[in-house]
Amino acid sequence: MNSQFRTVEPALIEQRKTFRHPVQIQRTAIRQHGKSAKKGELVDVSIYGCRVACDSIIAEGSRVWLRFEGSSPVSATAIWCRDGHVGCRFDETLEQGLFRRLTLISE
Repeated sequence: MNSQFRTVEPALIEQRKTFRHPVQIQRTAIRQHGKSAKKGELVDVSIYGCRVACDSIIAEGSRVWLRFEGSSPVSATAIWCRDGHVGCRFDETLEQGLFRRLTLISE
């Protein structure tokens, strides 16, 4: 049966617990276990996770360590990786002081 309506892709369901704050922090590093750190840019962040733009391809479920400007390493799991971005879920909620610093920094 032909339809006069065009077909569309299904909508993506937002599954995050909280809003991610858009940021642009270029001094970010991401490292997989047993590999060297790669430069990245923090694109958005919440206390539960973040999105990092980087050239690395990281498999879903991989353990990663993130280092943001002036922070200690933060452990996380790569939830997805596509189009030069990696979505990460932190192992523990991000410390409030670090979260405030990240969301107040502007470059």
